[in-house]
Amino acid sequence: MATNEQALAALNAVAGPDGRTPLPQSGALSGLSIHDDKIYLSLSVSPDQAKASEPMRLAAEQALKALPGVTAAFVALTAERPPQPEKPAPAPVAQGPGLDKVKKIIAVASGKGGVGKSTTAANLAVALAALGEKVGLLDADIFGPSLPLLFGLSGKPKFSGEGKLLEPFVKYGVKLMSIGFLIPEDQAVVWRGALVMTAVKQLLRDVNWGDLDILVVDMPPGTGDVQLTMAQNTSLAGAVIVSTPQDMALIDARRGIAMFNQVKTPVLGLFENMSYFLCPHCGGRTEIFAHGGAKDEAEKHGVRFLGAAPLDIQIRETSDSGAPIAAVAPDSPQAKSYFDLARAVREELTKQARRAPVFSVG
Repeated sequence: MATNEQALAALNAVAGPDGRTPLPQSGALSGLSIHDDKIYLSLSVSPDQAKASEPMRLAAEQALKALPGVTAAFVALTAERPPQPEKPAPAPVAQGPGLDKVKKIIAVASGKGGVGKSTTAANLAVALAALGEKVGLLDADIFGPSLPLLFGLSGKPKFSGEGKLLEPFVKYGVKLMSIGFLIPEDQAVVWRGALVMTAVKQLLRDVNWGDLDILVVDMPPGTGDVQLTMAQNTSLAGAVIVSTPQDMALIDARRGIAMFNQVKTPVLGLFENMSYFLCPHCGGRTEIFAHGGAKDEAEKHGVRFLGAAPLDIQIRETSDSGAPIAAVAPDSPQAKSYFDLARAVREELTKQARRAPVFSVG
């Protein structure tokens, strides 16, 4: 089966709406998904480009069909968004009432699942709030939401006074929203890319986030639809890549860094989770998954190493009980890793010029 990376590489040979920029870098990609041996691609252009973009659509379809193992490619062209200026205006204003007071959006991402990305995102958000920032946390993992468990919350969110925006939950000083609050816990989300994008758009724009310094977005693992759409359609202030030390995870972390570099999103740094194990009985240290791989990888890519968190039973227990360790034991050695991460992220954000989020999924 073809991969997202192979599909994007094939699309590099297709010119975007301006006739020069490779399609993946043109901003026209609004959705890419691969199911079995079929590829589904959505392209969004401004209305005045619709007729002239048909050859681009056909070229993209042919490029994807030519990939080994692909039996069919479906490329949809939409022209629902207004014409975009050639150069973005300085300090753009957020689109949608829910985002108009959000100063910066950051993504917490990983190349693969199972590396503790959601635990890291939860503790990062709590630590940032404890350091005095106004923080929100959006669980954008539509297929595997974990925020309700990590914060011990259940029930459906209420609507604001006007009935137009969802009110986020608030716990430990963090405003929280997840698809997990809107569907039954035992119900599987079986959606195609377009529905996933709509859900992400609504969770961003139709939530009363209010005045936030930082909105942390817990991304799904991998480099698929959600990552591409978020990166191309919001002014992400940066991305934190989470990995474990072993080579298998680091390979996927490289792909995550490459994806954010490709869509021109600053990578704030690399964070190593499950870095080592400290025996609670003797205090001995065991590097179960090797150690230091993320630091070496960060140096190779010229990004900041944001620190490391141990593989620790207290982190697991507090996460499972709905009380992130940064909230319930902020002075503990385990929580120190996340407060160090929060300080490092805040320092990196001061270096970024990109401020306000702009969301414009067609």
